[in-house]
Parts: sequence; C-alpha cells; structure tokens
Amino acid sequence: MVPPPPPPLPLLRLRSFAGLPVQVNIVRIPRQLEYFEEYQQRLSSLVGPAQARRLVNQALVLVTLGGNDFVNNYYLVPFSARSRQFTLPDYVSYLISEYKKILLRLQELGARRVLVTGTGPLGCVPAELALRSRDGNCDPELQRAASLFNPQLAQLIRNLNRDIGADVFIAANAFSMHMDFITNPQSYGFVTSKVACCGQGPYNGIGLCTIASSLCPNRNTYAFWDAFHPSERANRIIVSQFMAGSVTT
Repeated sequence: MVPPPPPPLPLLRLRSFAGLPVQVNIVRIPRQLEYFEEYQQRLSSLVGPAQARRLVNQALVLVTLGGNDFVNNYYLVPFSARSRQFTLPDYVSYLISEYKKILLRLQELGARRVLVTGTGPLGCVPAELALRSRDGNCDPELQRAASLFNPQLAQLIRNLNRDIGADVFIAANAFSMHMDFITNPQSYGFVTSKVACCGQGPYNGIGLCTIASSLCPNRNTYAFWDAFHPSERANRIIVSQFMAGSVTT
C-alpha cells in the first residue's frame, strides 16, 4: 500500500539571521535552507521527483530579512562585535551581499514565487521603546538602520530578477505597512501601538510573555502582541496588504 503524500508546500517562511552566531534561540538561514532541501528529498521519495518539483515551484515562499541581524546582533549590546567590525553602512552592505547568496540558493532549490520583506520599524517596537526611548518616540538609530537596509534590499531584488530573467522575487514594503498603524493606530482600530499586549515593564517591552506578564484585556486592540512582534490582527492587516496592495517600482 502506497502511503499518502504529505501536504503540499503552500507557504514556506524563512526568518533572517545572516550575522555572527550569538546566544539567542535563532536558526540561521543557511540551516533553514538545509531543512528545505531535506524536506524536498523526503517529498520526492513519496510523490516522485517531478511532482515534488511542481509542488515546490508552485509554493509561496515568504522570506523576512534583516530584523534579527540588527536587533539580535549589531545592536544587541553596546559596542557589539559587529558594530566594532563595521560601520552601519558597511554592515548593511555586508548583509546585502550575504542575502544575495541566500536568495540565489533559494532559487536554485526550486523556489519560483518568493515574497521578500525587509525590516519593520525596528526603533518603534515596545522592546526598543522600553530600552531606548524616554518620551515614547521611536529610536532614531534603529530607524536609520532600517532606512539604509530596506532600499538596498529592494534594489537587490530588482537586480536578481533582471539577472535571472524572471520575476522570481517580489519585494514587500513591510516598513511602510507597519508605520501606518504605528503612527495612526486608531484608524486601524487599535487603542495603542506603543504598549505590547503581553509583557512587563515600560510599554510591556521587557522580557518574554509568560504567566507572570501583564496581559491586555483585548489583544485585537493592540498593534503589538509582545515586545517585538505585531499582534495577530496587525499581522492580518499586513498580509492583506501584501496580497492585494499596489505595485511600485
């Protein structure tokens, strides 16, 4: 009896981390690509190479790049190893060169519909407000990092598509989408875009969401769930804009 095939790959999500290893619970993208390759080998053994290729070619791949490289590496501690090694513009150039290799490897592995987002507004998340802001305004240094990285990532994607001769990669402006509800949360039905629903300390931006955390009464009215991540409702807004938004050059 032939075993049933595994479900197709409607969505693969890769999260960024191309920098030096640090003591945080992050799986670096090269390892994630190894998992992707291993999955394809198992899939091929069940449904055959041709069907496995079709499933992978038709999958929507979401790649989120840059955020961890800044928050959990360059700016993780004052005078980090990377900040001593690189100026911020040079670090951005280094990341772009690394992500070029990663995106090309993804295309080699069969991805043909790849949605690529850069960083969100790094200086505006509750964790950074708690650590860096005295008045609730976004931290300008982290915002500068995003403003340098995201345009260069978009240019990289245009260059890759040109060199490949097909629109394999699509850039999604996550920064702009996040900033819309950060600067005007009430227009999206949020009561705040500064305080996390779950956390401790100023802006609920300290530590993890645990049983001891302060918890908001209604997560749907908060733009951020925890110290770093948008709430489910905020993510739905962002994804709906990804899938139905305008095309820009």
